[in-house]
Amino acid sequence: MRIGLLGAGRIGAFHAATLAAHPEVGGLLVADADPARARRLAAAHGGTACPVEALWAGRPDAVVIASATAAHAGQIAAAARAGVPVFCEKPVAVDLPGTLAALRAVDRAGGVLQVGFQRRFDPGYLAARAALRAGRVGRLHTVRTVSSDGQPPPEAYVPLSGGLYRDCLIHDFDVLRWVTGREITEVYATGANVGADYFRAAGDVDTATALLTLEGGVLATATAARYHAAGYDVRMELAGTEDQLTVGGGPRAPLTSVEPGAPGGRPDGWTGFLERFGSAYRAEIDAFVRVARGEAANPCDGRDALRALLVAEACEVSRRERRPVRVAEMESAVRPGERIGVVT
Repeated sequence: MRIGLLGAGRIGAFHAATLAAHPEVGGLLVADADPARARRLAAAHGGTACPVEALWAGRPDAVVIASATAAHAGQIAAAARAGVPVFCEKPVAVDLPGTLAALRAVDRAGGVLQVGFQRRFDPGYLAARAALRAGRVGRLHTVRTVSSDGQPPPEAYVPLSGGLYRDCLIHDFDVLRWVTGREITEVYATGANVGADYFRAAGDVDTATALLTLEGGVLATATAARYHAAGYDVRMELAGTEDQLTVGGGPRAPLTSVEPGAPGGRPDGWTGFLERFGSAYRAEIDAFVRVARGEAANPCDGRDALRALLVAEACEVSRRERRPVRVAEMESAVRPGERIGVVT
């Protein structure tokens, strides 16, 4: 296969290495808004650099989008018009209207869009999903998730990120749905600013919490923070009537116990998302190659991404208006009869 890669930044470089090593990928086209960066990445992996607008002339068999968020929707639509299967890092677009426009372009073309929610491919989350379905916890009643950055993002990133709920907690919303098999029906969200002023200036928060009600009355809390110098911290706890499971709680979890007799010192925590989820990122690209070849079903399509985004949108409304918000309130932008992701 000949794969096009749009975006040569940090995650684009990681995907380039994965694609170059994949046995089914025989050619790699690399395009970036910075042509010099595209040339360097292509040279490092035996690929060919080209201008962004010329990528389609190279007739790729599939495309991986890892460009700046603002470019995603247009590049998804271009791939759909070209009849090329596309993998796109989340988010699909910077806002709900842009997301819907991109998904409609894919639907009109009968195209394939896989969205990069890599936690679905992490061994811990896979094991938790399987254990839950096997009845190991009994009746599930409570879920807790944590997502904390070891270092805050640069100031220039924040106004373009969509905010903490859309940029970070959207991963928790997606994996909550996927692991539990239940939709999130209502949210109550709040946030705070305890660090740099540039979060507040962008209308964002650097610390957030959401209380989520899932189908069947299961309750969940999702917390996120931009400041956690002990290390990158992503965890999930699932509590039921018979057992409690945890994901991300191994020896690399950046937690220090103060219980008497506990080992002293701070654990050697994860340095960032690429180290914590490296195997998951590789697995999702392998899955996309199989999807593009017609060998596997799409594990996370655009409508799944839309469902997670609607939860994030509900959280933003809840934070601003200081009230509980039903996720169904966000669905007014969705046309009658238009599909939204259904959890399985």
